[in-house]
Amino acid sequence: MTVKAQESHRKDRGFKHLMQQYWRCKYLVMLLIPSLVVLIIFKYIPMYGVQIAFKNFKIGKGIVGSPWANPFWSVFQSVFENPVFWNAFWNTLILGAMNLVIGFPMPIILALLLNELRQERYKKVVQTLSYLPHFISWVTLSGLFIQLLSPSTGPIAAITRLFGGEPYFFMGRVETFRWVLVVTNIWKSVGWSSIIYLAALAGVDQEMYEAALIDGATRFQRVWYITLPSIFPTITIMLILQSGSILNDNFDQVFNMMNDAVYRVANVLGVYTYDLGLKNLSNSGLAKSTAVGLFKNVIALILVLTTNAISKKISDNGIW
Repeated sequence: MTVKAQESHRKDRGFKHLMQQYWRCKYLVMLLIPSLVVLIIFKYIPMYGVQIAFKNFKIGKGIVGSPWANPFWSVFQSVFENPVFWNAFWNTLILGAMNLVIGFPMPIILALLLNELRQERYKKVVQTLSYLPHFISWVTLSGLFIQLLSPSTGPIAAITRLFGGEPYFFMGRVETFRWVLVVTNIWKSVGWSSIIYLAALAGVDQEMYEAALIDGATRFQRVWYITLPSIFPTITIMLILQSGSILNDNFDQVFNMMNDAVYRVANVLGVYTYDLGLKNLSNSGLAKSTAVGLFKNVIALILVLTTNAISKKISDNGIW
């Protein structure tokens, strides 16, 4: 048998073995079907509309009937020549970097703290309370935070006046608005995001903790030398995925919490595309908003590939 034939035979055996595994777990695989349907409908089918970014789009003619732009990149050129776009781009990049640097470690810290709790009842209460904000919409939470941080009627302003201070308008100052977005986003998502780290912690070998305890290791040393290295592959994968979403600003949060006083820093790409494509509905606006969305996805792909390559070189951990 030739080398090529052996390789083909090996691939056939591998494919048959994979299909056998899928068949043995067919009921679990069936649970993926709803998720796959949602993914196809809302992620893959809309890719058809990406061509709008390369056309002189006319709503009346539709996607197919609209003529191609000449030159091909003219829509992108008009977007990149607009200074408002670059203002939105840098606002999004700064906000995404703040969420990544400050927000990414928070679920890990929460998961480590919960893992150290020995009273299961108290642990479940804390977990439940930390999960709850995830299920509340930003429309509701934005109204809550606007009232909470109000310099006239908010409880924080009342406490400040009680101690003789002057209330500060956190959501009306460009110096603090980004920090309000970052802190409130962490508060809303930290509990839900910690679930995957808690699942990873559940798989850590308990015998290593017992051996370290016999050797006299402190609790901090056990966390540093056993817990963190054990979940490091999970942390790496989550960091790679989150680096790709650095330009995916939380539109619901920003749109509901922004005001005219902070528009200079609140005008992120999500708000910019909303103004282009929906608020000022026009043929060119729809094409430009599509171009911005495609630009964001290309940057996200580059970031994921780059981060994954760096991770593979440094720690041999990655998505693929």
